[in-house]
Amino acid sequence: MTNTTTADTEITLSFGNQRAVVSPWGASLRRYFLVEAGGHEIDIAWGYSGGSQKKGGQGDVLIPFPGRVAEGRYSFDGEVFQLERNDKEGPNAIHGFVRTLPWQVVGTEGSRVVFAVRLEAEQYGSKGYPFSLAIHVTYGLDDKGLSCSFDVQNAGTRTAPVGVGFHPYFTVGTGVIDEAEARIPGAGFLEFNDRLTPTGKIFSATGTEWDCREFRRIGTKKFNHCYVQLARDAEGMATASLRHAGSGRVIEVTMDHSFSAIVVYTGDAIADAPRRAFAIEPMTCASDAFNHPEWGLKRLPPGERFSGRYTIRHRIES
Repeated sequence: MTNTTTADTEITLSFGNQRAVVSPWGASLRRYFLVEAGGHEIDIAWGYSGGSQKKGGQGDVLIPFPGRVAEGRYSFDGEVFQLERNDKEGPNAIHGFVRTLPWQVVGTEGSRVVFAVRLEAEQYGSKGYPFSLAIHVTYGLDDKGLSCSFDVQNAGTRTAPVGVGFHPYFTVGTGVIDEAEARIPGAGFLEFNDRLTPTGKIFSATGTEWDCREFRRIGTKKFNHCYVQLARDAEGMATASLRHAGSGRVIEVTMDHSFSAIVVYTGDAIADAPRRAFAIEPMTCASDAFNHPEWGLKRLPPGERFSGRYTIRHRIES
């Protein structure tokens, strides 16, 4: 059966006054908003409609590696591989392969949709990733908010390196993100070089301007940081938040134990819309984990699965 998905194909999920616009093009989250009485819409995930309107990786799914791979080169089980250097910021590979692929819609209802795609070793081996993966991403709305889950199965014959990430941007209604406050549950963050790839060092956030374990005004700070050493609650969940004190609006992004890193970004380099929204990117491994597997890289044996889930909740703080 021919897949007729294009970059403009979109599906709207509904639950109560919540709406989520998703697309089988890249399994992307295009928008998440609330509909008030009278039809007024309140954006939660800063989004777009139509593939040509996307800015700065809005809503992308990042598999099999989130973030950058330095020089696009890595070694795995004693073999060296070269990925395409497709990063506009430097000679690196960035954000995997699936965000520009048409996915299949394999299950849908009013408040839930499941997308599926496969990466085949025969196709991606020449691109530096000779591993086969069967991938599912599910979006769902309920009374607790929007959930996004992933399931990656090794469909090949050799152990595969796997990382998973997501790239939503959030807004609490401010004209620029400077007026909002962020809370990021990371005790450390990676040092980056001038090509935005990690040096291998992890800095302590304690006592620095980048310590956001309690709410801190974003102001004019330029965030493009990968936080690690995440604080978790008794159930193993880590939560990052964005807040506007004036309106009381709070967005909480809660990640399960599969996520070990969070990238946050103020969008300074987004053409025509700098600092409009704040990216909170759940990642199962840190940036460049293909070269630093101790930072959460998943070794996935043939036939085995790797899964996880994050949720987005909006509330008004009294």
